[in-house]
Amino acid sequence: MGPSTAAVVTAAAPRAARPHRALPVSAALLVAVFASGCELGERDLPYGGAPSAQRIAGQRLLAQYQCGSCHAIPGVPIAQGAAAPPLGAFGRRSYIAGRVPNRPDTLAEWIVAPASLVPGTLMPAMGVSPADARDMAAYLLALE
Repeated sequence: MGPSTAAVVTAAAPRAARPHRALPVSAALLVAVFASGCELGERDLPYGGAPSAQRIAGQRLLAQYQCGSCHAIPGVPIAQGAAAPPLGAFGRRSYIAGRVPNRPDTLAEWIVAPASLVPGTLMPAMGVSPADARDMAAYLLALE
């Protein structure tokens, strides 16, 4: 070997002796995923933490505004409608009407004025006040 080859071998030797860092990073990511309760059955709902009184008011208001004429809604006994999608597990949905991100503020706006978010939607505006819509959204978002 000439001097330039020996220098290359010498420079490469310390690199080969270093431990591989990807394994600890991968292990840390796996631990984080499992610690966060990634399984659907164990994951917290992103917006399910509304106060109990607000969720109860929302449940009552869903019956009062007769949302169950079109929708089946768990926990609302008179809500057995089949003309529109059932609202079970609504808190796990990513989108409202398949188009609008499912977040508390957006859901409340949807309940008040659905056509403002999705022009041409079949869901009617039912005269729900913004305050009532926030309570109704809190109940729906707590549904698993």
